[in-house]
Amino acid sequence: MSERASYWKANIRLVTGCLIVWFIVSFGFGIILAEPLNNISLGGYKLGFWFAQQGSIYTFVFLIFFYAWRMNKLDRKFNVHED
Repeated sequence: MSERASYWKANIRLVTGCLIVWFIVSFGFGIILAEPLNNISLGGYKLGFWFAQQGSIYTFVFLIFFYAWRMNKLDRKFNVHED
């Protein structure tokens, strides 16, 4: 496999992983598992409600920084980084 193909394969794997985490947190915890999670309280709010309103946003912001950090490492590994 060429280096270019390996780079894009790693990039797509990273994007896919981030999207899976985002889907699980926003759709899974915020919608599907909201009722069971509402039995747990976080800061006075039901956990299912918290994931639907705040947790998915925090996760998304974290994923942005995580993606940028991992892409910088990936760019350096394949020598396509910008100085």
